[in-house]
Amino acid sequence: MDRKKILIVSAGGKGVRMGGGKPKQFLEFEGVPVLRLTISKFLEAIPDLRVVTVLPESWMAWWKDYCLKTNFNCPQVMVAGGITRFHSVKNALAKVPDGAIVAVHDGVRPLISKELIKSMFSKMENDPSCRGLVPCLPTTDTLKPLHHAEGPDGAKRLELTEGVVLDRSAIFSVQTPQMFLSEELKAAYGQAYDTAFTDDASVASAYGIPLTFCEGERFNIKLTTPEDLELAKAIKLVRKSI
Repeated sequence: MDRKKILIVSAGGKGVRMGGGKPKQFLEFEGVPVLRLTISKFLEAIPDLRVVTVLPESWMAWWKDYCLKTNFNCPQVMVAGGITRFHSVKNALAKVPDGAIVAVHDGVRPLISKELIKSMFSKMENDPSCRGLVPCLPTTDTLKPLHHAEGPDGAKRLELTEGVVLDRSAIFSVQTPQMFLSEELKAAYGQAYDTAFTDDASVASAYGIPLTFCEGERFNIKLTTPEDLELAKAIKLVRKSI
């Protein structure tokens, strides 16, 4: 079956750690909102892609107005976010038909390459065994198991958790986009919410959908803090100079 390609852009958060007076997905990067850069990257890679954009309800009018004023004409359906990422994606999936390949991507990961987007969609299309595709990277830092404890003076501090050994070679960081067959992901999101559902892969895995992992990208970073934004700007400058 020739499956349509659909992107759910998860941009329903308030982004309070970034500061700046507005949610991080709307902060300007290279003269346009981060969210626009993210969506544009996917449309450049897959021109016939359909987009479902999850937004904070109080900012939906602002985004609609921005798209009209700047002629950002992309085929998007706008959906209000929920109380958690799980509920936001579930809201978006209500707008997604069965029989599609759906990619769920963080709206504040604008540095993803078109090559990764294309290769992931291609694998989902051409590998019948691939029902859930997740990009990841090996951990390069040394890992220590720590816990919060209270010192003699009553101050909180971090202490080593004895008896726990972490094997760095077995720990990977997970990125987005994460891709699935739409009818299966919709069924998985029919489960009751669990705090262990931190991404789409965890929801899919709990439902029994097998996961396939592929290599992610070092610069496919999530912009969460002001330092992340400065790092992203530096990465763009280096890329332009090469």
